[in-house]
Amino acid sequence: MRIVSLLASATEIVCELGLEDALVGISHECDHPPRVLDRPRVSRSRFDPEGLTSGEIDRAVRRAMAEHGSVYVVDGEKLARLEPDLVLTQAVCEVCAVPTPGVREVVRERGLGAEVLSLDAHTMEDILDSVQEVGGAAGVPDRARAVRERLAGRLDAVGAAVRGAARPDVLAVEWLDPPFAPGHWVPEMVRMAGGRNLAGQEGAPSRQVAWEELSGLDPDVLVVMPCGYGLGASRREADEHAARLLDVAPRAVSGGRAFVVDGSSYFNRSGPRAVAGVEILAGLLHPGRFREPPEDAAAAWEPEAAARG
Repeated sequence: MRIVSLLASATEIVCELGLEDALVGISHECDHPPRVLDRPRVSRSRFDPEGLTSGEIDRAVRRAMAEHGSVYVVDGEKLARLEPDLVLTQAVCEVCAVPTPGVREVVRERGLGAEVLSLDAHTMEDILDSVQEVGGAAGVPDRARAVRERLAGRLDAVGAAVRGAARPDVLAVEWLDPPFAPGHWVPEMVRMAGGRNLAGQEGAPSRQVAWEELSGLDPDVLVVMPCGYGLGASRREADEHAARLLDVAPRAVSGGRAFVVDGSSYFNRSGPRAVAGVEILAGLLHPGRFREPPEDAAAAWEPEAAARG
């Protein structure tokens, strides 16, 4: 079995299943686990996001979509050289990762006999199902079933820990320029962690909103989780938009319940670490009932004094 993963979360699933030796190619966005990052990169972005602000990235994405219909390019020649039996991709978000239609076109044009498996998760249950889908396609269904049960058991443990606790109102922000309310599995993650999500719908796409739409929500807890950003970048984004965040979440900020998190690793991807994301949220929302999140995954956020003025 030779596997090419064009989706960061799929790469994590492959490794969770113990199939890293079968992984012969990965996407330009794959960054975990470190032991497979020496694999050939089979895709690239149409623009370099390094050094760009979130607003500049948003404009570059919109321009790429308008001009090319896609943000990413698959290296068909490299894909053909790797001779994959299975190619993993997705059709949930054209902006987040290489979309399925383009991959199918490249496979067809190159005359490859590879199976193209699209992992189209919209809920936490879908994410767990994806583990079994990959395991089935790769010939390890029993192993996949065991991994799925282990991940589901961790979610059950969170549910047991927060059961009966008062649910704080939570505002999660997935992008800041322009602001986006989270969708797909993230609002569900908030609920599973014992919170009440104020913006964004479970199982539906993330949605661009106006700051004015968020003004007045005044949540108990604010969580800043920009898509594709690690903890440090999330903090910088929160600092850059501190005045806006203060306006929409004054009680959370003044009460020390505003947080920045590693969105890229634990919230934006439909992979196994989304389960850790639920655990992280439970620790933030219910510190007396669930363990504190790792320091490299989440941190309290307090704006600069200048922003308060």
